[in-house]
Amino acid sequence: MAIKGTTKHRVAIIGGGFGGLNAARVLGDAPVEITLIDKRNFHLFQPLLYQVATGNVSPADISAPLRSVLSKNPNTTVLLDEAVGLDPDNQHIELREGTVSYDTLIIATGSSHHYFGNDQWSEMAPGLKTVEDALNIRRQVFEAFEAAEKEVDEQKRRQLLTFVIVGAGPTGVELAGAIAELAYVTMKSDFRNIDTSETQIVLLEGADRVLPPFSGQSSREAADALQRLGVTIRTQSLVTNIEDKVLTVKSGDEVEKIHAGTILWAAGVKASGLGKVLAEKTGAELDRAGRVMVQDDLSLVNYSNIHIVGDLAHVMQGDRPLPGVAPVAMQEGEYVAGLIKDRLAGKDVKPFAYVDRGSMAIVGQNEAVADMKLMNQTLNLKGPFAWLVWLLAHIYYLIEFDSKAIVTIQWVWNFFTRKRGARLITEAGSQSQMTVQVPETRESALQEA
Repeated sequence: MAIKGTTKHRVAIIGGGFGGLNAARVLGDAPVEITLIDKRNFHLFQPLLYQVATGNVSPADISAPLRSVLSKNPNTTVLLDEAVGLDPDNQHIELREGTVSYDTLIIATGSSHHYFGNDQWSEMAPGLKTVEDALNIRRQVFEAFEAAEKEVDEQKRRQLLTFVIVGAGPTGVELAGAIAELAYVTMKSDFRNIDTSETQIVLLEGADRVLPPFSGQSSREAADALQRLGVTIRTQSLVTNIEDKVLTVKSGDEVEKIHAGTILWAAGVKASGLGKVLAEKTGAELDRAGRVMVQDDLSLVNYSNIHIVGDLAHVMQGDRPLPGVAPVAMQEGEYVAGLIKDRLAGKDVKPFAYVDRGSMAIVGQNEAVADMKLMNQTLNLKGPFAWLVWLLAHIYYLIEFDSKAIVTIQWVWNFFTRKRGARLITEAGSQSQMTVQVPETRESALQEA
């Protein structure tokens, strides 16, 4: 389909994530015609996906229909479609079903899992970026316990109850903490044939500490909290192969094999495939992760009317690129929207400058760490107070009021009962189909060389 012509400035936005949606909302009162294109009909609050994956909340609780969110924007059209090509000289986007023309283009298509050239691992070690990813992980986690309940072979049961998370950034830390609480607290009296406290949770990290982007103090506190929960942390450990539920891990000169029933990937991301299209069509330069190098107004070097925001953008601030996190994408989306307004009003445009308010990661019930930036000072928070700050911040940034209310009620209920109401196995697959590779000896799966 082709969008009807208009005399107003046409703004096309590809992607309804944090960057694209924030840009559309800020432009809601501007004298422009907006077309927002996304292959999903909803905005997903990705920072809480790990809670879907571990049965704490349901997918609908952290999602909001794009049409509903933007329903009060009379200048906005939402299209359920996917951008597959771009003609920057003639200023139109090729969709799977038609084209959309634009005067200014905002691209905010995010990122996907990065297996560092080993994409064949994706089936054995799923990552966490979409609702489908979260539901797949939820199924695997709970099927592992169900399969262990029926398993009579001790070695197979031990392997089924071994969970390995690769990558100790915020996602990996949060997953490890949530699975530990499931095994050691929530489900400790739910099974009759297994003792879930015997579950082994291993967190692997290639760097020398967990949460590498955080301060050293917050990193140490997060590691201490995880160890108190029962998580085994292995730093300076690189995964060199994954095959048949077996990870080959190199730590210095030492190589060992870890047999695990469930392997989860949280080790890295790469930019969406639209970055390659931009490189081919506009000559834009990409970094090693496929992110598009942009100017200080987030535009392309040869096309000032094309702006990149969110995980797809390589934006330097100081001596390092900005991280691919929600606050960065939100500020970039708001900036580009303001830039469009200023240009239409004939005002000067200032370069983008990210305001870093800090980083937070939850480790478990009543446990979190936060590096808060206040007046050029970093304030390190930990424990229950940091956990409360994390809760309030995430509730605040949820898009719709009903989502805020539902998630708040669920978190309060879970706090007092330690129960999780979304522990459903609903996707294709069955625990009866799970297979494990049994080590030749009877030693712990973690001790196999």
